[in-house]
Parts: sequence; structure tokens; C-alpha cells
Amino acid sequence: MSNNYIFLYKAMNYKTFMSSIMNTGKIITELRKSKDWSQTDLAGKSGVSREMIGKYERGEAVPSIEAAKKIADAFDVSLDYLVGNSEQAIDKATLTRLNDINRLAPADKNMVYAFLDSFITKAKLQSVLR
Repeated sequence: MSNNYIFLYKAMNYKTFMSSIMNTGKIITELRKSKDWSQTDLAGKSGVSREMIGKYERGEAVPSIEAAKKIADAFDVSLDYLVGNSEQAIDKATLTRLNDINRLAPADKNMVYAFLDSFITKAKLQSVLR
């Protein structure tokens, strides 16, 4: 690989990294405001200092994995959602259920999926008919 390609690769990764920093800060801010919490409230609930919360929200720092996990737990969202890799916040109870379903035998898993598919279809039809 030529030096030009290596530079381009590193530049693209840096751009992705910087985008991630900004998105994580915005997501933390949005979640905090949606719960009507101050930065001090979030700090108390997560165990991450208020100063660091502010730096994350301004995009001046990126939370470590440990800090991000504490913040995600305080908000009751997945780490994927907090860092912008998931479009919807999935609560911990739903994630636990999904993990339980994933551990089922294939036949049982298919039965659960069939039930969910029919329930979701019914709900969609009801919303259209209203």
C-alpha cells in the first residue's frame, strides 16, 4: 500500500473518529435534556464527573469505554446507541429479552419470531386503519 493510501486511510479513520466524538456528545446532551437532568444530575447518577460530562457534550473529549458504559447505564440505553451506532435507544429490559431469545434453540427461536411478526403486523394494520 502506498504512503498516499495509508495517509488517506488514516485521514478517513480520523474523520470517522471525530464524527463519533461529536455524535456521542450530542447524544449525551439530548438524552440528558430529555430526562430534564443537569450535568450534575448525570454525574451523580453515572459516577462520571460533571466536568468530564461537559467536555463530552462539547466534543472536547471522548468518554473511555468505562465512562461510556456508566453513562449508558445511567440513561438505561445501550452503548451502541450512546456512541451513535444504533438509531433507537433500546432499554436494558429489551436487550435482556433479545439476548434470552438469542440463546433459545432454533425451533423455539423461530416460534418466538413468528409470534412477534404476527403481533407487529397486527399493530401496524391497526395503526393504518385508525
